[in-house]
Formats: sequence, C-alpha cells, structure tokens
Amino acid sequence: MPEKNLYKVAIIGSGPAGWTAALYAARAELSPVVFEGPQPGGQLTITTEVENYPGFVKGIQGPELMDIFRDQAKRFGTEVVQETVTRVNFDVRPFGLILDSGTIVQAESVIVSTGASAKLLGIPSEKDLMGYGVSACATCDGFFFKGKEVVVVGGGDTAMEEATFLTKFASKVTVVHRREVFRASKIMIERAQANPKIHWLLNSTVEEILGEKNGVRGVRLKNLVTGASLEYATQGVFVAIGHEPNTKLFRGALAMNDVGYLTVASPSTATSVEGIFAAGDVCDPTYRQAISAAGEGCKAAIDAERWLAHKGIH
Repeated sequence: MPEKNLYKVAIIGSGPAGWTAALYAARAELSPVVFEGPQPGGQLTITTEVENYPGFVKGIQGPELMDIFRDQAKRFGTEVVQETVTRVNFDVRPFGLILDSGTIVQAESVIVSTGASAKLLGIPSEKDLMGYGVSACATCDGFFFKGKEVVVVGGGDTAMEEATFLTKFASKVTVVHRREVFRASKIMIERAQANPKIHWLLNSTVEEILGEKNGVRGVRLKNLVTGASLEYATQGVFVAIGHEPNTKLFRGALAMNDVGYLTVASPSTATSVEGIFAAGDVCDPTYRQAISAAGEGCKAAIDAERWLAHKGIH
C-alpha cells in the first residue's frame, strides 16, 4: 500500500527508464513513488545475459541488473509500491491514479515509463525458451549467435531490419513468413534479398520451437499452401512481428501516434498534458535499448523537477 496520498512525482513502470527516473528524482529530494506494475523490471526480466550495458565488463543477468537499479533508487528514498495503476485521471490537479487494489493516490507530476511489449507467437515453447535461444531483440542478443544459423519470424520492416542486422554475426539467417507478400517497405525487402546470408521460407508458420534450456535445435514449420510440416534445423529464433507500446491505460488521456506510442515534445520528455512526462520504450519505437531508456528516464526526472520548481512545488 502507498505510504502517502499525495506525491510530488509518481512513476508508472519499473524498467530501466522508471528506475533511472526514480533515482534522479529521489536525489533531487522529490520523494518519488514507483508503481512497479504487472512486470516489475520490464522486459529485461525475461532476458538472460546482458553484455551491452556500460559498467559490466563480464556482462550481467537481466533480472540482476534490474535488482541493482531498484536497490539504488530505494537507497535515495524512492518508495516502491508493488501494485499496478489501472486507471488515470489527468483532467484534475493533482493528477489521480487508481491502483488495482482500489486505492486512489494523487501526484503533482507523473512520469510514464510503462514500456512496450514484443508481439509474440503465443506458443508454449516460445515462452519456455525465451532467453535460451529465443529472442525478440536482435540488437540485444545477436552477438551470442556468432557463426550460428538462426531463424527470423516476420514479414515487416522489423523482420527485415533484424535479419539484415543478424548477418553480422550468424552464418545463415532464414526469414520465415506466412505469406509471399511482405508488409516491409520496398527498400528494406530489396536490401534483405540482396544479402547472400539471408534465405527464405515463405507461406510458412512456426508450429513449435524445438530445444531445451541449453539451447534451440530447430523449429517445426507448417506450409500453409500444402499443409505439410517440416522440421528445420536452427540454433536461434528471433521473433520480429513488431512491438506494442503499453499505453492502453492512457488512451484518450495522452496524445499518441497511430501505433500507440506516446508523443513527446522532443528534445524534452513532456507529453500532451502539462506535468506528465514519458520515458523509455513507451515513446521510443526506434531504439528500444536499456541504455537509451535509462537516458530518457534521467531526462524525464530533470524535466519533472524543473516543471515542479517553475510551478512553485518544492
């Protein structure tokens, strides 16, 4: 349960952006509260080895990294509430936040850092092997597949980008797509088709990912034209069917693009409502990295601090 009814800064979401915002807000003596939400720690909690976050020479497990972020924010006085914000009222001042317990809290300013979720295939083996040969982020995990053969599932720009990027590491990249026609832009398709490392299995879907916790060994595919099944050997599966920002909570309350990413007044983190700021993947369809999310969290906290000072709220 929250310790107070009114906060200077309330942070919704607990990934790298949320914890960094909390750290900066706490050190500015704004006594922030973080509502951790349904997935405390964000997407890094389903990631195994993280080798591209500065400061960890030998790498670090994703959940462990988020524990460090959390502990550091708490050290400076961040209040952590293990609840989910289910409704918001941004038409009143202070802003109203309704928690899943039914508790209503108020905040002078809000930082939204609810992130985005990768769209997944929805098969059990995908969940079981996530982080053990299955990934939804080539720039995060491609390095681990040096000299290996991998599969990329999807037919949009994301899939073409991921497949092309993975050719830097993998010996062979096979794109699996359920149709012969791609949603990707023409230039992205042509670039991928011109790459000799990229192969194609079209009119096909992934029925099952084959492997154990020590790694992926293949996929079982279904040909949607013939109905035939095929076991295809591979050592990694990258699901690249897009991302969905976690913004349903804010529909009608904050401006967002047609996909659902919150719009901010760059270079600041200010949203369409004065006093509400956004950071991380919830407003970033391009980079989607822990380090860039953390940077946005820092900016959001500084923006909130300056806005509160301008309003005479100390």
